[in-house]
Amino acid sequence: MAVVEEDAAPAAAATASDPAAGSSDNEITVEDASFVHTEPPQDGSAPPVVSSDMEVLHEKVKKQVIKEGHGKRPLKFATCFVHYRAWVHGSSHKFEDTWQEQHPIELVLGKEKKEMSGLGIGVGNMRSGERALLHVGWELGYGKEGSFSFPNVPPMADLVYEVELIGFDDIKEGKARSDMTVEERIAAADRRKIEGNEYFKEKKLEEAMQQYEMAIAYMGDDFMFQLFGKYRDMALAVKNPCHLNMAACLIKLNRFNEAIVQCSIVLSEDESNVKALFRRGKAKSELGQTESAREDFQKAKKYSPEDKEILRELRLLAEQDKALYQKQKELYKGLFGPRLEVKPKKANYLAIFWQWLVSLIRYLVQMLKHKKE
Repeated sequence: MAVVEEDAAPAAAATASDPAAGSSDNEITVEDASFVHTEPPQDGSAPPVVSSDMEVLHEKVKKQVIKEGHGKRPLKFATCFVHYRAWVHGSSHKFEDTWQEQHPIELVLGKEKKEMSGLGIGVGNMRSGERALLHVGWELGYGKEGSFSFPNVPPMADLVYEVELIGFDDIKEGKARSDMTVEERIAAADRRKIEGNEYFKEKKLEEAMQQYEMAIAYMGDDFMFQLFGKYRDMALAVKNPCHLNMAACLIKLNRFNEAIVQCSIVLSEDESNVKALFRRGKAKSELGQTESAREDFQKAKKYSPEDKEILRELRLLAEQDKALYQKQKELYKGLFGPRLEVKPKKANYLAIFWQWLVSLIRYLVQMLKHKKE
C-alpha cells in the first residue's frame, strides 16, 4: 500500500501507528509493494557492450539504446538532468563520470558548451529514464585541439558516452538553475516532488525516483549554502521529504546502504526527524548493523515514545539478540561436547578376595623357601 501525505510542512514526528506515515504531501509511505529500479550501470570501467541497432542522429552522432525511456522527448531550451560516463573511443580512458560524483549535470539544450554539442544532440533524442550509448565524432566533442586540463581529452578524439536522461523541465525555457530566483528554484523542485508522488501512487517507482532526484538537483549544496531564514526553511520543506521518499523506495528495493545515505542527509539538517531515524534504523537492521540500528530506534523513540512501529522494531531486535545468544550457546555446546562425568566403579569383592588369596599363597611359598635355605 502506498499513501501520499497531505500537509506541505515536513513532519517532526510520526503517527502512533507508523513513523513512516505523517501528514505531508511531501512524503510517502511504502508498504507491501514490490518495484524494480534500475541500478547504476555496471562498474563503469569500460563502455558497456550494447547489441541494439545503431541509430544515426547526426553525421557525427549515433545512438544505441540500452534501456527504453518513457514520455516525450525534450524540446529545444529544455533544462535536462543527465548522468553520464565518457570515454575516448577505442580506449579505456574514462575522463568523466557523474554517477561516481553522485551529482547529475544540468544541460540546457541549444545552450550547451561547444565540447558538449554532440552530447546535447544525443540527449535531445532521448526520453525520460532512457539510457543509451552515444558515439560522437571529435568535431562535436573536444575538437582538433582536445583538452589538456580537466577533463583530459586527446586531440581529435572520438568519444563514447553512456548517458541516462533522468528527466527534463520545459517550463522555464532556456533558464538554467543558476539563472532562477530562489522562489523559482524551490517551485521547480516542488513540482518535481509532486510529480514523483503521483508516479509513486501509480506504482511507477522508477519514474518517481527520477522526479525526486531532479527535485534534489534544484536544491544543490551550492544553492543551500546561500540560504538563510525563511528561504532555507522553504527549501528544506521540499528537499528533506524528497530524501525521505528516496529512502523509503530504496528500502523496498533492498538498497539499504543508499537509503542510509539519504536519511543521513536529512538528519544532518534535522537530528530529531523521526522518519529519518526510523528508516535509517530499518536499513541498518537489514544490513545486520544491530547496535547502530538500535541506537537510531532509541532516538526515534525519544521523540515519539508511543509509536507502535518503533517499539515493534526494538522488540524485534531484542528477540534477535536472544535468538543469537541461544544459537551461540548451542554452537559452543556442540563444539566442546558435554562434560564427562567420572563415575565410581562398583567394587568386585570376589576379584579382591582372589587377589588377596594369590598374594597370601605367594608370600607363604617365599617363606618356605627361606626356611629350607
